[in-house]
Amino acid sequence: MGQSDILEFSGEQRRNFMRALLDDLRAIELVLDRGLFEEGVQRIGAEQELFLVDRACHPANSSLDMLERLKDPHYTTELGAFQLEINLDPQTFSGDCLGRMERQLEDLVARARLTAHELGLEVVLTGILPTIRKSDLGLESMVPLPRYKALNDATTRLRGEAYYIHIRGVDELRTQHDSVMVEACNASFQAHLQVSAKDFANAYNIAQVVTGPVLAAATNSPLLWGRRLWAETRIALFEQAVDSRNQGQAREMAPRVTFGNRWVKKSVIELYKEDIARFRALVGSDFDEDPLAEIAAGRAPMLKALRLHNGTIYRWNRACYGITDGKPHLRIENRVLPSGPSTLDEIANAAFWLGLMNGLMRKYEDITRVFEFEQAKQNFVSAARLGLGSHMSWLEGKEIPTPALIAEHLLPIASEGLAQAGIAAADSDRYLGVIEKRVRTGRTGSRWLMFSLAGMKDHGTQGERLNALTSATIARQAGGTPVADWEPARLDEGGGWENNYLKVEQYMTTDLYTVHPDDSIDLAAKLMEWHRIRHVPVEDQDHRLIGLVSYRSLLRLLTDPESAGRAHAIPVADVMKRDPFNVSPTMTTMRAIEIMRKHGVGCLPVVLDGRLVGLVTSDDFIGIAGQLLEERLHD
Repeated sequence: MGQSDILEFSGEQRRNFMRALLDDLRAIELVLDRGLFEEGVQRIGAEQELFLVDRACHPANSSLDMLERLKDPHYTTELGAFQLEINLDPQTFSGDCLGRMERQLEDLVARARLTAHELGLEVVLTGILPTIRKSDLGLESMVPLPRYKALNDATTRLRGEAYYIHIRGVDELRTQHDSVMVEACNASFQAHLQVSAKDFANAYNIAQVVTGPVLAAATNSPLLWGRRLWAETRIALFEQAVDSRNQGQAREMAPRVTFGNRWVKKSVIELYKEDIARFRALVGSDFDEDPLAEIAAGRAPMLKALRLHNGTIYRWNRACYGITDGKPHLRIENRVLPSGPSTLDEIANAAFWLGLMNGLMRKYEDITRVFEFEQAKQNFVSAARLGLGSHMSWLEGKEIPTPALIAEHLLPIASEGLAQAGIAAADSDRYLGVIEKRVRTGRTGSRWLMFSLAGMKDHGTQGERLNALTSATIARQAGGTPVADWEPARLDEGGGWENNYLKVEQYMTTDLYTVHPDDSIDLAAKLMEWHRIRHVPVEDQDHRLIGLVSYRSLLRLLTDPESAGRAHAIPVADVMKRDPFNVSPTMTTMRAIEIMRKHGVGCLPVVLDGRLVGLVTSDDFIGIAGQLLEERLHD
């Protein structure tokens, strides 16, 4: 999706694009048949995605301002205006290439960090930003470029309905959104490996085999909107966030984000043909290239239509066509690795993957003879769900705890694979040592986040805890140490009250006890008694706010001799305050306080799109006032 002239299309434009796409497919078949792909050279590369946050650790829509100041083609946009992408230079896979990659990555991230500081911002390397909120994902937060709008409009039109997200982990998340912007919750570190065209099928299948264990050692995204979900929640979220399938369709259809369903048998052409056959082109462009004429003239065809279509289908291991020094080549892009926790961790993840790829390619001419596809796919799902807590299948169908599989079987293969590529021994030992310690201690990024969160249990609000995680991540990334050496995040790292109480959604209660209008007031009274609360919202079966029952209204009723004896027969509808004052999650704290004071109410239901999502009370503001007073006494 990197082209600037992308457009949403229909009719003749769609037919013209399909003709260009099929011409590109014939051209790449010809390049393959004539042996025109570059052979005997391995190159590596990577893409770094990151988040931009303000001083309060909340997403900052400043990517275009950043690019204007950076003025460097290594930096580019991502879908969200609070994201940035860094493209590293390709390196020949030998010698000190991994060290060079790490140094360039550190330099480019450091430059982004300094530029962010000039704008009063910070950069964060993390798979899912702990402090990102659903309210941050409106279309106003989408980078205002035609290609992103075209992608969103086309995907939304194909769905014909809202984007439903359902992920179950320790907690459960059920929600819906009106655009593909939920995808912008994710950030990854994408590693590339150039492979020989004649060996592509085996190389791609090996990439599928190692995806599970590599991901298990690298998980860094256990949280979304405060919910504790998968070890690598990015996997489930991305698969649902850009799903163009209508949920009401009766027949089976392939998702656009996929691990795949079978081995590649002969060549990369199989993947391109399947994607063209299964996935409708979402966006198109105008093309002036005749790829067959380019080949006849001795030039490498650009294959823009094929590359554009390929960019809207998100295989976790993606086949990529590219050109270097006028020579076409094939790469495998590993898309499962999350951003963060540190640049050293990321290069270590890449080194582990690259070592396994090279080691297994040299060891097995056809990995499918010793491994079943379903085992590879199940390993991937287990890794995403449970990380190092998973068990995985390995050769000969053995079921092995993932840490033992990595430590006893895979790290030696990766070490040998790096040595066979001529990688400097010191670099190999350093990066694989990071993986070994991470696996031995169990301290992945996901484990660090969850352990830190558990350590803050019952202290502060959820907003404070998530702020502390983000702020601690920023601080530890600046230190340059790998996550296995990080100290847990502390609540006091989240900043003062002004960072944590800017908006209602940062401190509202979301675990609510509610009643329906036809329930008896006895139930409302018992909820207040059992849970020591003074207000109970009244909602309908669709969770739309109808009214509010207060302790005072119940007290008046129950002290009335005529009513007290028949409380069990009185419906909530007869007592509740209808159409109570309410606020939105994005309303500022000060505005909510003003509403409470002006109207003399002690509770405000929080409503989004007509549905009840939370509750704030005057007791919440007493806590804020106390923190504000403490801040002023210290000044």
